[in-house]
Amino acid sequence: MSLPLLGERVPEFTAKTTHGVVTFPKDYEGKWVVLFSHPGDFTPVCTTEFVAFQKRYDEFRKLNTELIGLSIDQVFAHMKWIEWIKEKLGVEIQFPVIADDRGTIAETYGMLHPGKGTNTVRSVFIIDPNGILRAMLYYPQELGRNMDEILRMVKGLQINDEYKVALPANWPNNELLGDEVIVPTASDCQTAATRLKEYDCYDWWFCHKKIDLNK
Repeated sequence: MSLPLLGERVPEFTAKTTHGVVTFPKDYEGKWVVLFSHPGDFTPVCTTEFVAFQKRYDEFRKLNTELIGLSIDQVFAHMKWIEWIKEKLGVEIQFPVIADDRGTIAETYGMLHPGKGTNTVRSVFIIDPNGILRAMLYYPQELGRNMDEILRMVKGLQINDEYKVALPANWPNNELLGDEVIVPTASDCQTAATRLKEYDCYDWWFCHKKIDLNK
């Protein structure tokens, strides 16, 4: 099984969704995308995940980010399940869900892991406005995802693009730096010598700074 690689353009496909036919990633040019797979419709953990994603959908859209779900169920099953979620739980799922009933997309994206059964695992692909894969996550069927972490990753990647900085562990609540970001390490002696004067640093290779997160 091959997987899409970070930093490369994601594989293209055309598929049926609950919002009609989509050509991916062409239809999403200029937007960030969180493409995620779930093991199956009408299952408890997947239901909680869809509700959690929907509850944060406005936050994702504020970041110019769209959500797209996927499983190997047929589109009719997706439609009925979304209808059930609205009727029973009072939550309207507003993002599209891909019906990959032949499993071709799942195979291309490495969503099928034979050791975990025949359904798609809980994969997440964060794709930038140019169709480049920036991050991916895999969860087993028995563990639901943390949607706040996925939202944090999108924010962090966008900050990286804008400021050309790195983000520390648990950002924006890092144990050493709080919500500050890490300045790229100096690549020559002259820059290393001036870094200690320009930024707050633990050493020339570990400098950090504050940015305005409310821009």
